Amino acid sequence: MTVQDAKTNRVDAGQDTFETVTVTLDGQAIEVPKGTTILDAARQSGVRIPTLCHHPDLPDPAVCRVCVVEVSGQRNLQASCAFPLTSSVEVETHSPRVRQARKDVIDLMISEHYGECRTCARNGNCELQDLAAEYGVDSFVFGHKAESTFCIDLLGPSVVRDMDKCVQCLRCVRTCAELQGVAALGVLGRGDKTEIGTYLNTPLSAVTCLNCGQCINRCPTGALTAVDNTDDVWAAIEDPTKHVVIQTAPAPRAAIGEMFGQEPGTPMTWQLNTALHEVGFDKVFDTNFTADLTIIEEGTELLLRLYKNLVLGDSSQPVPQFTSCSPGWVKYIEHKYPEYLPNMSTCKSPQQMFGALIKTWYADKNGIDPADVVSVSLMPCSAKKFEVSRPEMTDSGYPDVDYALTTREVGKMIKEHGLNLPDLPRGEFDDPFGTATGSGVIFGATGGVMEAALRTVIELVTGLKAEDIFAHADILPVRGFEGAKYVEVTIPDEVGPVPAILAHLVPDWNWLKGATLKVAVVHGTANAEKVMEDIKAGGKFSECHFIEFMACPGGCIGGGGQPIPTSADIRAARARAIYSEDSAYAVRKSHENQAVLNLYGEFLTEGPGGHTAHHLLHTDYTARGTFIATGDNAKGE
Repeated sequence: MTVQDAKTNRVDAGQDTFETVTVTLDGQAIEVPKGTTILDAARQSGVRIPTLCHHPDLPDPAVCRVCVVEVSGQRNLQASCAFPLTSSVEVETHSPRVRQARKDVIDLMISEHYGECRTCARNGNCELQDLAAEYGVDSFVFGHKAESTFCIDLLGPSVVRDMDKCVQCLRCVRTCAELQGVAALGVLGRGDKTEIGTYLNTPLSAVTCLNCGQCINRCPTGALTAVDNTDDVWAAIEDPTKHVVIQTAPAPRAAIGEMFGQEPGTPMTWQLNTALHEVGFDKVFDTNFTADLTIIEEGTELLLRLYKNLVLGDSSQPVPQFTSCSPGWVKYIEHKYPEYLPNMSTCKSPQQMFGALIKTWYADKNGIDPADVVSVSLMPCSAKKFEVSRPEMTDSGYPDVDYALTTREVGKMIKEHGLNLPDLPRGEFDDPFGTATGSGVIFGATGGVMEAALRTVIELVTGLKAEDIFAHADILPVRGFEGAKYVEVTIPDEVGPVPAILAHLVPDWNWLKGATLKVAVVHGTANAEKVMEDIKAGGKFSECHFIEFMACPGGCIGGGGQPIPTSADIRAARARAIYSEDSAYAVRKSHENQAVLNLYGEFLTEGPGGHTAHHLLHTDYTARGTFIATGDNAKGE
C-alpha cells in the first residue's frame, strides 16, 4: 500500500475500491477493509484469538465468549468474532483481564461438562479439551457434574447424541439449519434450562434427520459422534469362518492421511491398501469399480429417459433425472419433496451395487457361502450407515453391505493395529474389483458424478473422444464449489452409431443431433432446496435433463465421516487430491473399464438396465416412500 493510499484510507482493487480502517492489535497497527471483524483482522495479521462457537463454514452467533478482547473506548469485553471494525481502535487480545475472562468461561463450561475425557471419542481432538490445557484449567473451580442429566440418544443408525458433553455453542443447530437447510436440531428451553435437542426431544431417528453427520464434523466436543461399528468388524476379522472384504471409496483416501499428521489433500490410496491387508481384511477392493458401473447404468437410464420423453412422448419417467448415490440427499427428497421421487435415478449407490455383487457374483465365482461373507465399506459419509440399514438393500438375499465404516473409524483401526499409514509401502487392490478409471475416482468431489457421466454419454452418442470437446477430457464447467451450477453442453451435428451394449434400447442417436444437454451440479441440501423450489416454480433448473445432487458441502470429500476439522480450504485440498489421481489414470472413462465390460459379458448378460442388472443394481424409490431406520445397538464413535 502506498503512503497516499494510507492517507486517503482507500485501497485500489482494479476498478473497485473499498474503505479500510486501522486497527491496532497488541500494539501492531494494520489496515483491513471496513466491516472486518476483530477476529478476522487478527487472523490476517497472525495474531491468535481462541474460539469455540466460531466455525469458518458458519455465521458467528457470539455465544461462547471465548474470543473476548479489550477494545479501546468499550467498558465491557467484546466478542471478537462479532465486532465489526468501522473506525480505528486499539485492541488487546491477551491482557490479564482477557485471559482471566477466558479462563472463567472455560471453567464454567467444564463445570457443566459430564464425562471422562479418556473414554470420549473426541479425546485428543476436542476443542474444549485443548482450551482447558491452553488456559491451565486443571481443577473444577465452579464445581462439576456428579452424574449424567441426559440420556444418550442411541436410536439413530448414524448419529449419536450425548448432551452431557454439549457446550451450547450452537454449531450443530446452525449447521443443520443454515448449512443444510434441515433444522432437525434447535434450542429448547430458556435460561439455565436451555438445551439443544430435537422437536419435543424425540430421537434423531424420528425427525427429519438426514444422517449426513455435518453436525458431527462441526461439533467442538464429543456431544455428537457417529455410530461406531469397529468392534463388530474386528470380531468378523478375528472369526476364521468369515470371509471379510472391504471396499474403499475415493474421498476417504484423499483425507485419511490427516489422521496421521499429513497435510489435507495428501492421497493415501496405495498405503491404505497395505494397511487394510495388514489389519486382516481378506480382500481389499476399489469402490471406483462400481462407480464406473454406476455411470454405465445411470447414463443408460438417462439416455433411455430422454428417448422416451423426447421421441416417444412417454413422460412416465420424467426429466430432469436426479442422481441417487448420496443417501443423505435421497432421505432429504423423501422427506421434503416426495412428489419428485419419480425423477430419481433408480440406480443404487456404488456402495450398494458393490455389496450386491459381492454376495452374488463374487461369492459364487469363489465358491463362498454368501452367509459367510462380511461386506464392509470405507466411506466418507455417516449416512452410509443409514443406507446399509434400509430394508430394500437386500437384493442379494442378504444385507448387501454389513458395515459402513467412516474414515475416522478406519483410521482408528489402523492405529490400533500399530501402523503409521504414511510409512507403509504401496499396495494394490485385489481382483476382480481392483480395476477402476479416473471417472470412478472423481465421484469423491462435487461435480464428479456429472463429469464422469458426461465423459461417457458424450462418447457413446457422438462417437468422438471427450478430449476432442474438452481438453484432456477435463470438463471444468461442472467443477468447483459454487452451491448450484447450471451448465449447457451442445451435442455435435454429427452423431455416431449406437454401441452394441445399448443397441437393444434405442435404434439411433439422430434425435440428439445438435441438441443442447442441460445439466446442473448441486451440493449441500440448503442449496438443493433452492434448486428444488426453482424446479417447482418452473425456473431454469426445471429445464435440465440431469442434475447431480450431493447432501454434503463439497460432495463426499466433505462427508460427515471425514476427519475433523473441516473447512472450505480443507475440502478444496482434498478435491485437488481427487483430481490429481484422476489425471494419473491411463483409463479415465467408465465405459472403457474392461473389467466392468467383462462383468456384463459374464454376469449382467442382458446389458445395462437388463433384468439381472435391474434386480441387483437398481431400486424403486417411488414405491418405498419415506423410510426411517431405528435401532437400539448404536455405539458412539
